Amino acid sequence: MKIIDTHSHIYSKEFDNDIDDVIVRAKAAGVEKILLPNVDVSSLSQLHDTAGRYKDYCIPMMGLHPTSVDGNWQTRLDTIKKQLELRPYIAVGEVGIDLYWDKTFAQEQKYVFEEQLRWSIQYDLPVAIHSRDAIAECVECVKNVGPEKLRGVFHSFGGSTEELQSILPLENFLFGISGVVTFKNSTLSAVLKQTDLSRIVVETDAPYLAPVPYRGKRNEPSYTLFVVEKLAEIYGATAEEVGEITTSNARRLFNLQGL
Repeated sequence: MKIIDTHSHIYSKEFDNDIDDVIVRAKAAGVEKILLPNVDVSSLSQLHDTAGRYKDYCIPMMGLHPTSVDGNWQTRLDTIKKQLELRPYIAVGEVGIDLYWDKTFAQEQKYVFEEQLRWSIQYDLPVAIHSRDAIAECVECVKNVGPEKLRGVFHSFGGSTEELQSILPLENFLFGISGVVTFKNSTLSAVLKQTDLSRIVVETDAPYLAPVPYRGKRNEPSYTLFVVEKLAEIYGATAEEVGEITTSNARRLFNLQGL
């Protein structure tokens, strides 16, 4: 089995006591790489420590998460931008718009997102997009900056058929599928039949969104196997085929061929 976990926060405190075991289980499940999106200025040291400890296996991204956009957003954004000048990253992420928790800084989120989209063009990097309750707004921002110059993934996609259809014309963008696809109350299985595996990568968003049968517990990269198995069921393929295709998609999108 070949799997790339394209979005995982295993540098967070939830993994402080057993990170080595988590990595061993990931490798045993066939996970070849784990991509680590940044969240905020406060997560930088943990992100870099984990990426350094598991060099070329855990690979960092750099970005400012939309829920970290507040009254001090400009200072935070400046700090994050400096990081991109100090070392290489696999992507600009996790960036986007989140209108689920708080809409107070909705306009600032949009500005910060579009600024980071411009970074992705400047540094020739894909973007990992957080779009909770804001897919239409994120699509609009991508179109504002220039979809022909951008590439990336709508991370942990769980939207409707209409929302999927709004993203499909953005030909350089894929759908990141997480454990949500295994939830009994999720309509994602039906929605995904409107596209095919060529537009899909897999992820955990660990420690969040653990798939069935671990729903409600801490998520970890080895659980991508359950996402792959559910996708195999949806598309009438084998788990090995899903692993091969989604891994190839991830390697192409994130330029992982030499890593």
